[in-house]
Amino acid sequence: MLASLFAREAFGRKVRLVNLCKRLSSSQSGTSDGTEHPLPGVSPDTDSELPAVKRRRLAKNPRDFSVLLFPGQGSQFVGMGKGLLKYPNVREMFTIAQKILGYDLLSLCLDGPKEELMKTVHCQPAVFVTSLAAVERLNYENPKAIETCVAAAGFSVGEFAALVFSGSMSYAEALYAVKVRAEAMQAASELVPSGMLSIIGRAQAHYTHACVQAKEHCKSLGIEEPVCSVANYLFPDGRVIAGHLKALDFLQQNSRLLNFIRTRPLEVSGAFHTQLMESAIEPFRKVLKQLEIRCPEISVYSNVDGKRYMTEKHVRRQLVKQLVSPVKWEQTLHEIYEREQGKKFPHTYEVGPGKQLGSTLQRCNRKAFTYYTHVDVTNHDDDDDD
Repeated sequence: MLASLFAREAFGRKVRLVNLCKRLSSSQSGTSDGTEHPLPGVSPDTDSELPAVKRRRLAKNPRDFSVLLFPGQGSQFVGMGKGLLKYPNVREMFTIAQKILGYDLLSLCLDGPKEELMKTVHCQPAVFVTSLAAVERLNYENPKAIETCVAAAGFSVGEFAALVFSGSMSYAEALYAVKVRAEAMQAASELVPSGMLSIIGRAQAHYTHACVQAKEHCKSLGIEEPVCSVANYLFPDGRVIAGHLKALDFLQQNSRLLNFIRTRPLEVSGAFHTQLMESAIEPFRKVLKQLEIRCPEISVYSNVDGKRYMTEKHVRRQLVKQLVSPVKWEQTLHEIYEREQGKKFPHTYEVGPGKQLGSTLQRCNRKAFTYYTHVDVTNHDDDDDD
């Protein structure tokens, strides 16, 4: 039955999903002769590479090129994607997503409910797809930004969108990996009460020492092997600390003594990018082994250390490490935008929901931010759209 459905829904392009078929054949209905099954809901003839993703060219003039930044979990909101549906390939992208995910992602993005969209299992695929849909808008309105792009970076799950754009992964396979990743991270977050705390500190704030104090407090409460560590390096004196909820409570209650200016709990289900995500490693590692991954055609920077990916093995290794390692976004921005005095900065486009990456860029490098543009995902340039 599934095979006939896939044949009817063929889009006329090819997806390389042979390895994934083997994994899925035990759980999907199909033939009894050992014939491999395609990725859930995706036609064997479906191309996972969309036109804008294919149109990457190295810039000839170093003074005239672009950088794309892809947001991560936390940037999602109900209504995102509304301004993208009139652009080529976007509806097809959401159709493919529905087949892979098993639910109507477009409806969830446009109409919510918010409680469902905020769940890790839903928001990670939603941010991934919406961000690549924003690339299609940018390609339609400013194709030069795509043709002259020489570098891309993504925050946490946004790294997958950057890798798809770079030609390192196919859209369909990357989305399936994001699905598995989100499910594994959701499951890990349900093992222990945990969360994430956004912090802006004074110059004298010592985040590592603050985490040590918070862990000692947890131990006094009888919590064995408490976790509390920096999960995101955002900008100078801007951090996200993640770990056991009791540890985060301690940081909030003692924020003044710790020289914190502001603390704000994030609306996430767990302590991402800490050791509390260890149980998510193996299921995610298994799916990565089955994907076809190529060396990026442009510079793509790893969250783990802020350095460029060099080989396909490097991509696989760093993506797994990313689950339990802090996102070094500040370091990544320094790596991308460091240049000699007087040398011009590239045009930077944030492609995806929210403007958080623009805010961090402004705090890290005001001159680079001068050439920043956000590709809107909610509004059209005209009012005659559906």
